[in-house]
Amino acid sequence: MTTSIKNKIKSIRELKNYTQEYMAKQLGVTQAGYSKIEKGITILSYEKLVAIAHILEVSVEDIISFDRQKYFNSFNNVKGNNNGSVLINSDNSVALKKLYEDKIKLLEKLLDRTEGELDRYKEKYGKI
Repeated sequence: MTTSIKNKIKSIRELKNYTQEYMAKQLGVTQAGYSKIEKGITILSYEKLVAIAHILEVSVEDIISFDRQKYFNSFNNVKGNNNGSVLINSDNSVALKKLYEDKIKLLEKLLDRTEGELDRYKEKYGKI
């Protein structure tokens, strides 16, 4: 059974820990408007698909060919050894590295946002 583009977009977004609010803001639409894209209520133009791919930091081809089951099965190939370290199949190491890099980027963005909010709070209420 093939998965629709809307479900593939949702899966990739969730794997990257992006919220619908974040996606909506990046696209310049409301959260409700973005939700309609993932639900298939709004017809997705190619231009909008390109924009979504850019935000998700993947290609349009990656979205179209994304297979959630294959993705998760690749992580079943991770095996532990006696000393508790993890051996990762070399085919998966690039994908795993990319996921960690994406997670780091997201955490850095959140840290920057939090620091900005803290600075605004300090300006408004003075130093603690």
